[in-house]
Amino acid sequence: MIERRDFPILEFDDNKEALINPVMKREHYGMFPERLVITFFKDIINRLLEEEKIKYYQTLAGENDLVVYKFCDSDTLIFHGVVGGPATGGFLDELIGLGVNKIMFCGGGGVLRNDITVGKLLVVDGAIRDDGMSYHYAAPSRIIKTNEEAKKFICSYLESIHADYLVGLTWTTDAFYRETKEKIKLRKEEGALIVEMEQAGCIAVAEFRNAKYGAVIYCGDDVSMDEWDSRDWVNRKDIRYSLTMICYEIVRAF
Repeated sequence: MIERRDFPILEFDDNKEALINPVMKREHYGMFPERLVITFFKDIINRLLEEEKIKYYQTLAGENDLVVYKFCDSDTLIFHGVVGGPATGGFLDELIGLGVNKIMFCGGGGVLRNDITVGKLLVVDGAIRDDGMSYHYAAPSRIIKTNEEAKKFICSYLESIHADYLVGLTWTTDAFYRETKEKIKLRKEEGALIVEMEQAGCIAVAEFRNAKYGAVIYCGDDVSMDEWDSRDWVNRKDIRYSLTMICYEIVRAF
């Protein structure tokens, strides 16, 4: 049921059935394994292929094809995330429709506090919803929280391997060229530790479809100061590889 609002983005419809539904793809693609890693590190996908730790699984054809790989030693899928909630969240909804129900996300984000070192891991507790995607899957709210069970499990695992991590909010935005100083200041005051572009949408999709979802993001470039500092975050290969494999081990144990 839709309640008319002043702005269309706030008119959430909780009806699970749409005109086109992801489960329709089962007729063509069959059922997929239930576990999935979403990584934003294309270089790590290539490395895992070279090391023969993953192999090609299937391609979901469309205007933008989604290439899905599978780990060679388990029925766990992995794909390279696409920038933006509608892209990655849309692909996630399709894969949930094909049978995926346990998901780990790993990527990078810009820090909103300059005392957070590059490479620090953030277990996502929730996201400030400055996006569009999430409002089609969850009723309007300022913040959307991650699955509590998944979050606790992730923290427990990271502690077991003595990993250094934070737990906190992200700021999800659709427009990385509109991260103004005033908005950054406001989001910091609200408690966001990093800014990224997918969490609100992915959390909302997983919650709407009753899938277990967790995310670990490594702290990259610094957007907290007057001048942007890349901190060479895209070249932190060891961090990116380790984080992907950590998320793989976590989702296997979900």
